[in-house]
Amino acid sequence: MPRLVSASRLATLCVAGLAVALFACAPTTAETANGSDAPAASADAAPVGDGRPATAPPAEGLARATFAGGCFWCMEPPFDTLDGVVSTTSGYTGGHEVRPTYKEVAYGRTTHAEAVEIVYDPQTISYERLLEVFWRNVDPTVMDRQFCDRGLHYRTGIFVHDAEQRRLAEASKAALVESKDFEILTPIDDAGPFYPAEEYHQDFYVKNPVRYKTYRVGCGRDARLRELWGEQAGG
Repeated sequence: MPRLVSASRLATLCVAGLAVALFACAPTTAETANGSDAPAASADAAPVGDGRPATAPPAEGLARATFAGGCFWCMEPPFDTLDGVVSTTSGYTGGHEVRPTYKEVAYGRTTHAEAVEIVYDPQTISYERLLEVFWRNVDPTVMDRQFCDRGLHYRTGIFVHDAEQRRLAEASKAALVESKDFEILTPIDDAGPFYPAEEYHQDFYVKNPVRYKTYRVGCGRDARLRELWGEQAGG
């Protein structure tokens, strides 16, 4: 006999589904109608978009960390609260295309991932600490998606800027593999150019708190993070 769903439960499910449909980090169906079927760019392709130029190296004494963790709206807040973090920037990296735009990335026309670039003071906060926060804000057990968002541009990734960052990232990943009973699929790659996203994406959780919170709950992000990391979820 089919299991009946209570009216209150049905209402909750409908609200969550509506939240994802209306407020997802991805474009809506209408927005992608003319572009979502376009094939992802090949590894050799490098079309020039009309997006923003790549970021410059940080000021002397500061360092960069670059992480992809699905929707970049959700990757800024956990780092913004840390002492020693100077800035967080949402953007695109990991692909071959020059100056991509949001629509190009979101429509699957590039090989880039949504990512966040963190400028920090290594005298105040360590790269190891940033890695800890990164892991506990992503689901590293899946590929080419995060939570309700699907596609290559929603993949996770650690993009290292030097040999020491690579050593620390690989050690951090190895420690998680040793301690957890699930597979870690997040790759560690050399950092390439990082292209800042359009201004309306920056600090989205501050500019649009209701939409941000609705999307985050509707996408199931926090529920899955608690399932994976327990009390350590979120960093």
